Parts: sequence; structure tokens; C-alpha cells
Amino acid sequence: MLRVPSDISSQEFESLKIQDMTFVAYRNEVYPSRYEVFFEEHAVIVVLEGEKKFSSPTQEVHVQKGDILFIQRGFYLMSESIHAAYKSLVFFFDEKLLKEFVGLHGELFEGRSEGEGTSLQSPILHLHSSENFSQFVGSVLPYFRSQSSLKTHFLRLKFQELLLHLLEIDTSGNLQAILLSIHKGQKADLRFLMNSYSLKPLTLNELARLSGRSLSAFKRDFQEEFHTSPALWIKQKRLEHADLLLRTTKMNVSEISSEIGYESVSHFIKSYKDKYGFTPKGTS
Repeated sequence: MLRVPSDISSQEFESLKIQDMTFVAYRNEVYPSRYEVFFEEHAVIVVLEGEKKFSSPTQEVHVQKGDILFIQRGFYLMSESIHAAYKSLVFFFDEKLLKEFVGLHGELFEGRSEGEGTSLQSPILHLHSSENFSQFVGSVLPYFRSQSSLKTHFLRLKFQELLLHLLEIDTSGNLQAILLSIHKGQKADLRFLMNSYSLKPLTLNELARLSGRSLSAFKRDFQEEFHTSPALWIKQKRLEHADLLLRTTKMNVSEISSEIGYESVSHFIKSYKDKYGFTPKGTS
């Protein structure tokens, strides 16, 4: 699994930062043809060359040169290369800068309802480049070689310009609604969030952040919704999934232990026995 932007390294990507925040990264296809990506920040992928397929549980999008994807923070996508010459620019949207942008350009969002047009179940917004946007992308590339002491200031302006171009391209208004919901601090539905990510290797801090809450608020709201703690709920869900896999697949105990996020097989066996009263069958 590739976590972005935290897994971006100088050996595999060229990147530009605004202070400590990754703003844009350029890459050739260096990973296996099929791999899982977790987006820690909202992101825009601009396809420069080649073809690729991105899949979520509810969407499958085939992209090629000139296509643009806006990916909402907190989603896993399966990435599958179709063409070996794939190249892309990936822009990352720090939430603080997004809120500043909406505040500066409030007139663009007048009369818009923050929930309108958005769906957590459709994380991929698929757009197509325009002549103006292509020129904008071309104007960003020289900064990868720039030594200017004012680079950060220029990149902040490029961030504003990028969002304005995307709003111009997106005639559906979905991006407007997404940005407005971020500005308003809209919180994710906890039941949908947890059902989506209970088997994923995320920390409580990461889950809280994805939900739009502080860790303490996340734990409080979780207790009210599920009448238990997040850690206990996640443990039970993973053990229930393990039991299902034991009964319906040929996976062995070691494979299932890894599948549900246990680093120790013996710890998994003990937890399973504590819940079901007997050890999982088929240990190898």
C-alpha cells in the first residue's frame, strides 16, 4: 500500500512544497502495475502521458492524457497501469489552504448548499483538461528546477490558480460543494466511515482526522453512536471478518491474521479464542 503524500520520497518522485506541505509531485510509473493507494489529503491527479485505471468499491475510472481526477481525502483506490509510459502530476490540498481559498473567494460559493452534489460513496471526480488548464500545468513545471528564494510565495499563488481553473472546468458544481463542505467543517458519518475502514490499517488518530473531528471528539461521538470504544469495535469487526474467512475460504490462519491487520499470529489466535471459545481451525 502506498500512502500519499507521506510515502513520497525523493528517489521516486520530484516534489514541490509550500513550507512543510507537499504541494505537487511529479512521477513516472515506478510501482508495480497494480497497487493500493491511500490518500491522506485531498488530491488532484493530472495525467501527462499514458493510461491508468483507478478503482474504488463504487467507481472505476479509466484515465489517459489530459484527464484530471479530484480524489477526496481518506479513500483507498486500486491503481492499475495500462500503459508503461504513464506520467502524472499529483497536487495535494492542505485543508487549511482550502479553507483560506473559500474564505477569499466567498462570492464563488454564494447560494450553494455544502451537501449538494457530493457523495462519500463517490470519491473520484473525473474532469477533462482545457486549454487554459494545460497552460497552467506548463507554468508549474519550471518550478521543479527553480532556485528562487520566492518559490514558496509563487507556489501559494499557483495553489489559488489551480483551484480557480478546476472550478472553471467543473460545470457540474460538485467541486464547489466539496470545497464548501470542507470550509464549513462538515463531519463524516461515523457509521459509513467505520464500515468502510474497519479492516484497513489506520490508527485512531487517522480515523479521527478522516472523520473531521479531533481525537477526543471522535471518541466521544463514537461512544454515543456505537455504545463502545473505537478500539473494541474495530477488534470485534476484524475477528468477525476472520471467522467469515475461516468458514468460507481456503486461507490459512497466518494469511487471515495478516489480512485483518494482526502482526502476531499467536495474538490473533488468542483474541479469536477469547471471542469464540475455541481456536481457529487450519493453523499452519
